[in-house]
Amino acid sequence: MTLPAAPSTLLQPGRNCWRVEKAQRAAFLVDGDDYFRAFVEAARKAKRSILISGWDFHSRTRLLCRDRKDCELELGDFLNELARRNRHLHIHILIWDYPVIFGLDREWAPFYGLGWKPYRRVHFRYDNTHPTGGSHHQKIVVIDDAVAFNGGIDLTYRRWDTNDHSPDNEYRQVKGTAYPPFHDLMMAVEGDVARSLGDIVRERWRKATGEVLQPPAAQRRVFRRKAAAEEMKTSRWPQSLAAHLNDVEVGISRTAPAVNGDPGVREIEALYLDMIAAARNSIYIENQYFTADKVGDALAARLAEPDGPEIIVVLRELSHGWLEELTMQTLRTRLVQKLREADKYNRFRACYPFIAGLKEGTCIDVHSKMIVIDDDLVRIGSANLANRSMGMDTECDLTIEARGRKDIQEQIRGLRSLLLAEHLGFEVQQVSEAIATAGNLRDAMDRLHREDRTLKPLNELPQVSDTLLNVISVADPEKPVGLADLAQIFSPRSPEASMADANPGAFVTDRSEQIEPSEEFGAGPAWGKIAGIALVVIALTALWKLTPLHVYLEGNRIMGWAREVGQTWWVPILTVLAFTPASYVMFPRPLITLFAVIAYGPIWGFVIAMTGIQVAAWSSYVAGKRLDPVTVRRMAGAKLDKILQVLRRRGLLAMTALRLVPLAPFAVEGVVAGAIRMRLWEFLLGTAIGILPGTLTSTVFGDQLSTWLDDPRRINYWAIALVLILLGGATWLVRRWLLSAASTSSRHGVSDPRAV
Repeated sequence: MTLPAAPSTLLQPGRNCWRVEKAQRAAFLVDGDDYFRAFVEAARKAKRSILISGWDFHSRTRLLCRDRKDCELELGDFLNELARRNRHLHIHILIWDYPVIFGLDREWAPFYGLGWKPYRRVHFRYDNTHPTGGSHHQKIVVIDDAVAFNGGIDLTYRRWDTNDHSPDNEYRQVKGTAYPPFHDLMMAVEGDVARSLGDIVRERWRKATGEVLQPPAAQRRVFRRKAAAEEMKTSRWPQSLAAHLNDVEVGISRTAPAVNGDPGVREIEALYLDMIAAARNSIYIENQYFTADKVGDALAARLAEPDGPEIIVVLRELSHGWLEELTMQTLRTRLVQKLREADKYNRFRACYPFIAGLKEGTCIDVHSKMIVIDDDLVRIGSANLANRSMGMDTECDLTIEARGRKDIQEQIRGLRSLLLAEHLGFEVQQVSEAIATAGNLRDAMDRLHREDRTLKPLNELPQVSDTLLNVISVADPEKPVGLADLAQIFSPRSPEASMADANPGAFVTDRSEQIEPSEEFGAGPAWGKIAGIALVVIALTALWKLTPLHVYLEGNRIMGWAREVGQTWWVPILTVLAFTPASYVMFPRPLITLFAVIAYGPIWGFVIAMTGIQVAAWSSYVAGKRLDPVTVRRMAGAKLDKILQVLRRRGLLAMTALRLVPLAPFAVEGVVAGAIRMRLWEFLLGTAIGILPGTLTSTVFGDQLSTWLDDPRRINYWAIALVLILLGGATWLVRRWLLSAASTSSRHGVSDPRAV
């Protein structure tokens, strides 16, 4: 039963949370060892249902690793055995349907016939309902709607670790390869809140698969009443897990993107802002990322107050790989610098946990997503402090308020002291006493300083230009740009107008909802194409400078290898064909163009690239013609109808603009064009014209990179500048056309696309 929020509560259903539910018991689980053990014990008690929702899942995950015997228990075998032993038990696993390029180290999907084979009552599915760039990021496990776990830990590789985060833990390894210490949190809950988390997973399952899952309570009705009553009496709570809180209310907050007709949910962002505004004395944060703009602004505003709260932010020191370092870590640096500049009263600390003995280039991987406000609020979930977690990905957080209850305040203080004790290398009691004596977290942290284990200030990174920051910000979007948004650009009608299903040629125009050109396009040209190319160039440079490649690869050797490979007769054909799979998995096509230019020179490299892109476009067009319309609609979004007639009637012009200023993945645009039976010659010609400036730019960059590798003194900066100017001019002209079309529509109410 959903409980109405008390007048004094910060939680407001419908605004910053979805529901406020009662938990008979709640516990905080710190690090993977504690969570995996509790999960195993609870899962063994399951009678009807185990729901698993995650960003990732790996069947070979070892669940219990305090000794060698425990380490033999693997997740996939464990779940299969549970299903074999209990013919009434169904296990449903839903994870993000990630692009292949982002999942090279993940497990092959079970239905490919490789690796793990789920038992017949273990149902494994992927969630592919997110917008381009979005992901399914919730980490929820629900046992019989009675006990649930929610937080930041997926049931996958590289998540297990103990609280001591020893540098040389022999069990912290995958396939014989050690991985660094890993720190994260989960919350275990029992009661109505577990049922509500089950509702969240079942709804996501429905959206992802079209299947409706019945809750365990509905399943039990088909069995004898006496058996059902006995089943209900059996607690699913892990016997070894001591509850921190009893009879407590828990707020459930979510993020969901606006996609496929859904308006989206931003409860998580709203609650962050409300919590920060409510803080009186202290804000303690642990998070994997720290790039959310609105949250940063809220923290900066509190730091500017003379009597505002102290703010402690615990992050990881290093990023995962050079690309994340280039993007998310650079954005984090900008936000940390902003807060340090706002910190006029010395109340802000951004730090990372340090432990002596770690291998160089590694750190304790802080993966937590938690915040504690004073002694009154604690929140644990899946949402990172990143823009994408505020509106792009699906997330779920749980929040507990003290509301004046002394027992809850004591447990919130205890959790914060436990975390600081883990990071600082002291006992929990010592940390609690230090905080009580010092009167604040900052001085207590200073008093408990150790050289071998401590919280170190986050180092400053080199400054980057605003232009580069704008390019990098693409890696952390706040909201999706779906295919439905094309209607607002290409169509002179209102974005709310739609075609009647019974008459595809009929248009309904609602003048009252038209978008003003200034709102949709802004005051100036968009440089998305240039930004994308710049990002590719930066990524190539970073790959050269920040990875071991520069140690054993020299420019002449690379040139020689590419040119030698290019002499093989079938390599040009393979290069042309490579553009097709690259377009479907969102692999950067300019990298293939770069190889072609180095191997065959700028002229033939350009011809090969253009041919490959046209073949890739044609394949997506053919796929669109042959795919079931329902499948295409699911791929493109529920509002696909809004762009069908526009693309059909404006054909060549619309396709050219769409390719030059892309607002959707290359392959998806082709699938949609094929699905609406756009004329093939218009589609291919529009693709060729629209893709020409970008391919030409990639060719020039590739040719100049080849020249630079041969002899840096021969590089032609004028050629690079000229191509950039031409690309910028073409982009600007297309944007002007789009702006003019929208402006004409707004002034004259044009309802026929052929009139513009």
